[in-house]
Amino acid sequence: MLGNYSSATKFFLLGFPGTKELHHILFATFLLLYSVTVLGNMLIIIVVHADKRLQSPMYFFLGHLSVLEILITSVAVPYMLQGLLRQTQIISLSACCVQLYLYLSLGSSELILLGVMAVDRYVAVCNPLRYNVIMSSYTCTWMVTVSWVVGFLFQIWPVYATFQLTFCKTNLLDHFYCDLGQLFKLSCENTLFTELILFLMAVFIIVGSMILTIISYTYIISTILKIPSASGRRKAFSTCASHFTYVVIGYGSCLFLYVKPKQTQAAEYNRVVSLLVLVVEPFLNPFIFTLRNDKFIEAFRDGVKRSCQLLKH
Repeated sequence: MLGNYSSATKFFLLGFPGTKELHHILFATFLLLYSVTVLGNMLIIIVVHADKRLQSPMYFFLGHLSVLEILITSVAVPYMLQGLLRQTQIISLSACCVQLYLYLSLGSSELILLGVMAVDRYVAVCNPLRYNVIMSSYTCTWMVTVSWVVGFLFQIWPVYATFQLTFCKTNLLDHFYCDLGQLFKLSCENTLFTELILFLMAVFIIVGSMILTIISYTYIISTILKIPSASGRRKAFSTCASHFTYVVIGYGSCLFLYVKPKQTQAAEYNRVVSLLVLVVEPFLNPFIFTLRNDKFIEAFRDGVKRSCQLLKH
């Protein structure tokens, strides 16, 4: 326990409760999920970059989404895995600051990118004849750049404000990474104003991006329903199904975790939802976007065949 007039310079992450045996089971499970996440998303990036048939805006955005997924899960999961094998897990104040900033920035960039991908699907379905003109390579590059830059700039103040607080209650952080809400619990200062500002900022990023997605899909569904043939409707919907599924999972977990006036939620609640954002969602990304995508599967098969032929020679 720290004195009333000192601030923590390091935190002890409590991680997951339970026995050593349970921790070993969790370690094996999360290591498997993390390995599949990195390999699956790397595969998407390589195939999209290598195959000329996938040089379109949809796959360009998917490649960047995969990069974000690898980075987001790598910010916290390796450290979490290390903690499951140790009795105590210590993180310095500066490392905690960097981890929180990267997690929030990458997450914000991903949410903005999901909104951009919704707009891309809207143009593809509702304006197919002008799709290549509207979604030019310049426009796509500009939209992705804005997603990254805004995400990283937007989180400077929240992280700065958080680490201006004095953490004098204790240096035991009841989480497996530097969670914003749990950090507020350790502060001996009144954090209500900071939490309110952060709530409004979360609403702006998450809800703002979600509204853009909802508007896009409202027009998409309206256009699809007007297509006379059932096969035409099915084909049009299949181009959006993967993105829509991912959007529901992504926005749902972020709304539960961040869009609430009071950030100091129960540790168990935060751990479960954080696992969805950091482990489950990145793990599902390769499967959601590739399993029902015939063009990607064909490109992957051709890539494997070419690799096998090169190995033979």
